[in-house]
Amino acid sequence: MEPLAEDAARSWTEPGIYAVAPGVYRVPLPLPNDGLRAVNVYAITDGAELVMIDSGWALDEAREQLQAALKGIGAELGDVTQFLVTHVHRDHYTQAVALRREFGNRIALGEHERTSLEIAANPGGSPVNTQMTLLGEAGATEVVEALRQFFGGTTRNTEADIWEMPDEWLTPGRRTVLGDRALDVVHTPGHTAGHVVFDDAAAGLMFTGDHVLPHITPSIGFQPGATELPLRDFLDSLRVVRGMPDRQMLPAHGLVSPSVHARIDELLAHHEERLARTAATLSEGASTAYEAAQKLGWTRRQRKLGELDPFNQMLAVTETKAHLDLLAYQGKLKMSEVDGVRHYTVA
Repeated sequence: MEPLAEDAARSWTEPGIYAVAPGVYRVPLPLPNDGLRAVNVYAITDGAELVMIDSGWALDEAREQLQAALKGIGAELGDVTQFLVTHVHRDHYTQAVALRREFGNRIALGEHERTSLEIAANPGGSPVNTQMTLLGEAGATEVVEALRQFFGGTTRNTEADIWEMPDEWLTPGRRTVLGDRALDVVHTPGHTAGHVVFDDAAAGLMFTGDHVLPHITPSIGFQPGATELPLRDFLDSLRVVRGMPDRQMLPAHGLVSPSVHARIDELLAHHEERLARTAATLSEGASTAYEAAQKLGWTRRQRKLGELDPFNQMLAVTETKAHLDLLAYQGKLKMSEVDGVRHYTVA
């Protein structure tokens, strides 16, 4: 399998290894039953050493495709010296754990992911307990029950064995990853509390993980650990990256894009519009985040909440709650709590 040139006419999910820049390659890996269909991991090499940005989901098919792709640059799975992981979600982290058990590769992850990872790795815990609590505050008892059925009647952690601690907790700052290549680690909370992006200033590249994606806006605050105002964190993180020099965007999902700044401007505008539309639902009779979510459109097709599966209903309701909570924090709405359910009114 020889490296291919990036081509917008080709589906970004098509297996292979794609040359992005000198010594940098994109490798799309499959996801199971996932609307995103694939996740990009990136190989960085100087011909002697090999570092990966993200690792993929711990699946046999993903392992086989990564192995085949690396052969295209004369490398093997055991040649990876370290995985630099943007955040703790399964499709970014778990294959690194599986390969470390086999080859001893090192894993580095943002320091603020520690709480979520400890919950995910606890056999007696529940990785979606935080989401259940948020749904309760949103008044979404129907979604809670649907979600329990979706998970087979239990939300207890049945896959704790795939989660292990990294070898290193990443902190913001510059780090040398190869002999002549350095990346700046930038903390970008919002999608998760410990999400980081990797800025390659010399090459004009930024590995944006799920923080900045070319065609979708990432879920906000979907993680085992709780975050007070994840949307505030996300928007602040977007502005931090917008204040940096523009880069070519190497995202976790979708094709490489020429400008991080251009996409951030679109995301900021989208959320301003979404905040206004969410606030408008209160004038249409909504009082809770669940009621507001039922009045909003979802996905590009503007589907109704009830048309989504329980997992995506959860994401939709908790995202609506994040928008309402931010509006209340900004003083644009009033928030009160009755029997554990948050109610919102126009300030």
